[in-house]
Amino acid sequence: MITGHTRFVPLLAHPCRHVRTPPLFNAECERQGEDIVMVPLDVLPERLHATVDSLRAIENLAGMVITIPHKGAIAALCDRLVGAAALVGACNIVRREKDGSLTGGMFDGEGFVAGLLHRGHDPAGKRVLLVGAGGAASGVAHALLGAGVAGLTIANRSPEKAETLAGQLRGLFENARVETGPPNPRGFDIVINGTALGMHAGDALPVDVDRLGAGTVVGEVVMQPDMTPLLAAAEARGCVVHKGIHMIEQQVRLLVDFLK
Repeated sequence: MITGHTRFVPLLAHPCRHVRTPPLFNAECERQGEDIVMVPLDVLPERLHATVDSLRAIENLAGMVITIPHKGAIAALCDRLVGAAALVGACNIVRREKDGSLTGGMFDGEGFVAGLLHRGHDPAGKRVLLVGAGGAASGVAHALLGAGVAGLTIANRSPEKAETLAGQLRGLFENARVETGPPNPRGFDIVINGTALGMHAGDALPVDVDRLGAGTVVGEVVMQPDMTPLLAAAEARGCVVHKGIHMIEQQVRLLVDFLK
């Protein structure tokens, strides 16, 4: 029941047709007894700044949840970043404070690792290939190192961006083995697509699936379609697939708690 007391949380995305967070978020708010409702908004990248400026003025705005392609850009529009957001320079949630200022947080990584653990895939001691170096991938990389992976290799279309992220992570985790390299999945225990590839028909596969070994855990951050071309191809090769929906299922409680 939406009333004049209800607080509003837009989910900023472009496009927004693929998003699966609103029903999970709204169900969690109901479970916790929080009078908050989420609605997706389709915001073009060039309109993000104007949109955020407008939302600052809404007194019953609890905050914003952020997804592709805005996670990196939104960080520069916040007044402060906390937790993983401050470390990776990207946000997937923003809280509006009482004075109208914006505090950004990042729970993609924590949610992704929690999703792995919930499905019985402990990343500790594993060799991981992560494709991507954007907002979501940065959060996932940070959380994987915090979870104790044996080694993390970052592959990205722009090698310079991958090396920048790797350098940041080496500074945060001094004893961690963080490398950059091509998207060759051979020899890894866990392979993760941290890009938007697979969201749209005709997208290239993020890795060469012919080099995937049977038993490899292949994970996604893409939530729609539920079974991306990468996951379908990996399953056909005898891999264990880990869907993108598992990331948001495990982090939705954290998102609601951040907005209280």
